[in-house]
Amino acid sequence: MKIIVDAMGGDNAPHSNVRGALLAAKEYGVEIVLVGRGEEILSVLHEDGLNELPAGVEICHADQGVEMCDNPATAFKEKKDSSLTIGLNMVKNGEGDAFVSAGSTGALLSGATLLTKRIKGIRRAAMAPVIPTGAGGAVLIDCGATAECTPEFLLQFAFMGSYYAERVLGRPEPKVGLLNIGAEPSKGTDLQREAYVLLKKAGDEGRINFVGNVEAREAVEGAVDVIVADGYSGNIFLKAVEGAGLFLGREIKKMFLKSVKTKIAALLMKNEIKQFKKLMDAGEVGGTALLGISRPVIKAHGSSNDYAIKNAIRQAIEFSKSGIIEDISENVEHMRLPVRAAGGSAE
Repeated sequence: MKIIVDAMGGDNAPHSNVRGALLAAKEYGVEIVLVGRGEEILSVLHEDGLNELPAGVEICHADQGVEMCDNPATAFKEKKDSSLTIGLNMVKNGEGDAFVSAGSTGALLSGATLLTKRIKGIRRAAMAPVIPTGAGGAVLIDCGATAECTPEFLLQFAFMGSYYAERVLGRPEPKVGLLNIGAEPSKGTDLQREAYVLLKKAGDEGRINFVGNVEAREAVEGAVDVIVADGYSGNIFLKAVEGAGLFLGREIKKMFLKSVKTKIAALLMKNEIKQFKKLMDAGEVGGTALLGISRPVIKAHGSSNDYAIKNAIRQAIEFSKSGIIEDISENVEHMRLPVRAAGGSAE
């Protein structure tokens, strides 16, 4: 298997990207293509005492990198020699099995949609991070790719998230919930109420395991395996979870450093504290899958370190092997609303 890595994307590029990719090549036994400025990539290797590329690792030179100040909607077109554009074209052309980038989210999403293309019949691609919950994690779809959605978009998100939870998280018949302000079908805006009807129908037909509306509190406690949301609500939910994790982490640290007694308690609970930090660390997951794209694309966090990049590559490997894209392609007819009599779609 060959994974294409954007060596120039993210806050810590190219150092963390290159080092994380080398860790992944060694640990997972995959081939790696580092796309970026060759001299900078080689400089990182020399800093680490390597005089040549390890076996299975190659460089594809790209003169440019997409910067955060670039227009995300057009950067991949304006910078055709960028590591992001070249990498997406490579995965599109079958020169690799998946593409990983810690660069601009907007540019990656736009480039993946317009270069790599969506799966035929899928209205919008969605970002689907795995967030920590009381049940060991849940797929949140969407977390910000599409702020304004239609009920059909949410129906498609539910199917795609369900396939991801089953194939990658190993959840048989994953429970799918619609993020809402109450459990009753009448709750929410027109979007949630209309989406509920579509999701319930899909559930009644046995195509997904829809369990109804889910409030944010119950979602965090682990009530469902897939949390379906429009990108606006999903992004607020994601940032709230991340913020709560950071807050709790700081408060626990302050508590254990308060006195000699609490410091001793911290030593006794060292392993448990490490497990909690690991649970809340986004770097453990590595990245966010872009579901609905015709080829595997993973968005790593912009501040990813070596370890997070390595895990993003692991996620890309799992995604590529999972068969999710095939699942979506084969079932897309069940994710679409009937064409209207006037000839237009229900989008």
